[in-house]
Amino acid sequence: MKSLKTYLIAGGIILIIYIVAQFNRPKAVDWNETLSSKDKAPFGTYILNDRLNDIFPGAAITRYRQPVYNVIVDDSLANSTYVVICSDIDLSKTDYNHLLTYIKKGNDVFIAAADFGNMFEKKLSVTTKRYSRLFKTFTDVNFSSPSLNPREPISIDKNIADNYFSKFDTLHAVVLSENESEKANFIRYTYGNGNLYLCANPRFFSNYSLLNRSGRIYAENALSYLKNTKHLAVDEYYTQGDVGEESPMRVFLSNPLLQWAYYITLFSLLIFVLYEIKRRQRIIPVVEPLKNSSLEFVNVVGGLYYEKRNSANIAQKKILYFLTWLRDEHQVKTNKLDDEFTEKIIAKFNIERSFARDFVRFINYLNVQDSVNDQELIELNKQIEKFYNQAR
Repeated sequence: MKSLKTYLIAGGIILIIYIVAQFNRPKAVDWNETLSSKDKAPFGTYILNDRLNDIFPGAAITRYRQPVYNVIVDDSLANSTYVVICSDIDLSKTDYNHLLTYIKKGNDVFIAAADFGNMFEKKLSVTTKRYSRLFKTFTDVNFSSPSLNPREPISIDKNIADNYFSKFDTLHAVVLSENESEKANFIRYTYGNGNLYLCANPRFFSNYSLLNRSGRIYAENALSYLKNTKHLAVDEYYTQGDVGEESPMRVFLSNPLLQWAYYITLFSLLIFVLYEIKRRQRIIPVVEPLKNSSLEFVNVVGGLYYEKRNSANIAQKKILYFLTWLRDEHQVKTNKLDDEFTEKIIAKFNIERSFARDFVRFINYLNVQDSVNDQELIELNKQIEKFYNQAR
C-alpha cells in the first residue's frame, strides 16, 4: 500500500512538470498564409494595416467585412481608394460591374491576390501561375520605372515573389513590375478617370516581407502608385469573412490549448457513452411513429381557401411571403416599395427594368385593394414566378 502511494505521488509530480513544460514551451512559428490584418504571424498583414497612414497620410481608413457590391453600391466612397489583399478573390458579375463603375468615376482599386477568379479571367483574360522550384526560394523583382528600383535588386525569399501573370490583356494593361524571368507580376488598367491595379504576389504585403528591406521597398513603391485620397477603404471580407461569421466556437478553436481541451473533453464523453451504453433495463417496446398527415393538412387548408374565395387575402399573403424572401435571403429593405426599392432589385437581381417597374406598381396596387378577382390573383402569381426565374 505504501509502495502504491509512492508511485502515485511520483506520477503526479511528473504529470505536473510535463503540463508546466508544455504550457511554457516556445510557440512554433505559424507559416500559414492568412493575410489577415489581425494576424501577427509571418504571413499576416498586421504591420501593413498598422502603418497605412505612413503611405497615405491624412487619409481616413475604413475597414470593411462585406462583399464589394455592399461596400460601393450606395456611392458613399466618392474620391476614395479601395485596397484588397488576399490569397484569392472571385467576384460575381454584379461585384465586377459595380467595381468598374466605381473606377470610372475616378477612384483607384488595388487588388493583390494569387488567384483572381473566373470573372477577371473572363473580362480581362487575367490568369496567374506560380514557379515550382525545389531549391531556389529567392526571386528578384524589378519595377518598369527605373526611378523606383533601388541600387541593389529587390530580392526576397520564402517564394514570396514566385507568382506571375501567365496571361493578361496586353493591349490595355500597363506592366508596372516584372520578375527575373521578365514575367509581369504587377499591372495596371485605366478606366475613365480611375485605375485598377492587380498584383500577383499578395505576400509582398505580409509581415515577413515588410520586415525585410527588399519587401518593404517593393510594398511602398507598389502602393505609391495609388492616389492619396481623403478616404481609404481596406477590404477584410476576403481574409476574415463576413461580420456575421464570427462565433464563440471559432475563437475557442483558434487557441491551441483550448483546442486540445475541447478535443480531450469530446474524447472523454465518447468513452463515457461507450461505457454507459450497456443495457440496464428491460427492452423498450417499439412504438409506431405518428402518421405523417402533412399532405392531408395541405388539402384541407387549400379546400378552405377555395370555399371562402377570399382572393384578396391570398394575394396579400403571397406578397408578404415574397417580401419576406427578399429581406431574409437577400437583405433588401421592403418597408417602402418606391422607385429606390425598384432600382435596388434591378441592380441586385439584374432583371428587366420595365418588368421590375410594372411588377412593383402591380404589388402596390393590390396592397390597397379590398377585393381581388381571380384574374388579378393569377396575374400576381405569374409575375412572382417570372421574377424568381429572372433572378436566378
